[in-house]
Amino acid sequence: MRLKEFLALQEVEEAKGDLHQEVSGLAYDSRQVAKGQVFFAVPGEKADGHQFIPQALDRGAAAIVVAHKTVWPAGTTWIRVGDVKAAMGLWAAHFFGRPSSRLKVVGVTGTNGKTTIAYLVESILTAAGMEPGVIGTINYRYRGRETPSNQTTPESIDLHALMAEMAQAGVKSVAMEVSSHALVQQRVRGVDFDVGLFTNLSRDHLDYHKDMSDYFDAKSSLFTNYLPASSKPAKAAVICGDDSRGLELLKRARDAGLATWSYGREGDWDIRPLDVQNHVGGLSGKIQIKDRVLDFSSDLIGTANLENILGAAGVGFALGLPEAAVFEGIKQLRAVPGRLEKIENIRGIVVLVDYAHTPDALEKVLGAVRPLTQARVLTVFGCGGDRDRGKRPLMGEIAARLSDIVILTSDNPRSEDPQRILHDVEAGVRKAGIPQLDTRASRLDARRGYGVEAGRREAIGIALRWAQAGDVVLIAGKGHEDYQTLGAQKIHFDDREIAREMLAHEASV
Repeated sequence: MRLKEFLALQEVEEAKGDLHQEVSGLAYDSRQVAKGQVFFAVPGEKADGHQFIPQALDRGAAAIVVAHKTVWPAGTTWIRVGDVKAAMGLWAAHFFGRPSSRLKVVGVTGTNGKTTIAYLVESILTAAGMEPGVIGTINYRYRGRETPSNQTTPESIDLHALMAEMAQAGVKSVAMEVSSHALVQQRVRGVDFDVGLFTNLSRDHLDYHKDMSDYFDAKSSLFTNYLPASSKPAKAAVICGDDSRGLELLKRARDAGLATWSYGREGDWDIRPLDVQNHVGGLSGKIQIKDRVLDFSSDLIGTANLENILGAAGVGFALGLPEAAVFEGIKQLRAVPGRLEKIENIRGIVVLVDYAHTPDALEKVLGAVRPLTQARVLTVFGCGGDRDRGKRPLMGEIAARLSDIVILTSDNPRSEDPQRILHDVEAGVRKAGIPQLDTRASRLDARRGYGVEAGRREAIGIALRWAQAGDVVLIAGKGHEDYQTLGAQKIHFDDREIAREMLAHEASV
């Protein structure tokens, strides 16, 4: 594949050097460059790839793709483009043979629910015989192979390489979580999507996006930019109409020429529930799909998961899959790691671990678990350090309003003082007017109150110690994560392991 082939993929502002040479690969990290590869000098937030051009050339880069002029060593081949990251995605798609054009590709975006919907879509695609791969927050997986994910959505070179591997291995479809960062940073440029799904928009990542409108524009670009650019002949948008931005996005998607499917619990949408039972064992009932009414059942619990099921069903119908495959896939999914994941025990309490780490997610999860008990809901949660401080009191107020007992603790403090984070969260809890409790107490009969314990292991222990038969204990914020970041140190820490260990110890004594 010669360098000149790539120049037709986007507008080139300037090109110099040997444009007829063979390209052996693509790279965006100068430390990974090999002889004959093209190096993309990506401008970043913390470092500018243009600074590392000498290292890339020293390692044998055949050519450099740049955003602005600089001084080049004699004989250097370089191409200047308006957007290096967009070019990188287009070049990667071309280099790896446009693998997404040979796959059914579903992109899932939104603040909450992406991972669960990706799991549901994977299960539906499996039931339909479409051999799926998954690219998401927890891992990248296909045909029995699994790799932990470093990013929800990989960089474009890695993404197209992964899709090429999947296609080569016989994968026929892909369910992919698409983050707002990935959309802004062009990581999915060159991906030929079939369906895009929007779950919701609530406060998150405002340390990156300048405001909620900017955040919404990032999410909506999947439907107004990337999907329209796809080479697929039939493209569809599945959008939660209940969300405050849903109607606006439905209009944007239609204006972009996409077929649309709306879903939700609270409106006259294309996909909506008619009669649903929600209990500790799961969800069951009837869903209306336009003019059809169909039965469903799922081991997943809570109203938030009902919304996820509606969205996943929308994807199945947007892809034209058989009804039986859609609902069999929903039924077959037993659990999603760290998403209202049940921790079995013999004490008669319900222990759930969930990833909820935004105000909206916490409110939805607590709204989902509240109907599961006539007794108390005990919530353990914290907020991450070095992130949006504005959401901390909001989450504190939500936890205090929708729980009976709240135990504030650390999440991933990172470089921030854990006590400062707890102080921010506690300000919201106090608005509810509930009393502070003594966390040293061995038993708690009080119906309402909150405690503060910075040590996350200790906080989980307090909640389990205080819980009585019939209570629900929600451990929120980290979900599937098996680590905690304390300062510059990353330690092994898994809420599920801690809870199981403590409950098993109780059962043995």
